[in-house]
Amino acid sequence: MTTHPTIFVTLPVAEITASRTFWSTLGYSFNEQLSDDTALCVAFSDSIFAMMLRRDRFETFTDKPVADASSTTQMLIGLTTPTRADVDTLVDAAVAAGGTELHLPEVSMEVRAFSDLDGHGWEIMWTDPRTAEPAAETGEPGSEPA
Repeated sequence: MTTHPTIFVTLPVAEITASRTFWSTLGYSFNEQLSDDTALCVAFSDSIFAMMLRRDRFETFTDKPVADASSTTQMLIGLTTPTRADVDTLVDAAVAAGGTELHLPEVSMEVRAFSDLDGHGWEIMWTDPRTAEPAAETGEPGSEPA
C-alpha cells in the first residue's frame, strides 16, 4: 500500500492578506516558513496543509487555464472535526468571516459546507464513532481488515 505522510492541497487565491485573515478568524495557524506575499500555508493538522497561492503565482504551476472557483466547482475539500458541535462552530465562523454556506444533500454523517472567500468548497464533517463500528464488522468499504 502506498502511503503519504503529509498532504498539501494547493489553491489559487485573489489576496493573501484576505485569506490569512479569513483562516486565522477560523482559528487556524500558518507555516510561516512556507508563506510570503505570494503564498500562505494554512495548517489544518500536523500533516494536512493548504497552500494558498496568489493567482499569478499559481498559474506558473500549470499549463492549463486556472478556473475561477467562484463560478465553477471542481472539488470539495472535506475536513473532519472531533465533535458534532465543531461542525456548526466552524461553518458559522466561516460564514461570519465572509464565506458562503453551501447546501448539501442529506448524507449519513453530520456535515455542513462553505465556500471560502475565493469560492473553494470546504465540507466540515463529523461521524459518530458508534455508527462506524458495524462497517468494521461487516467488511464494508473503509473498514479495517480482519
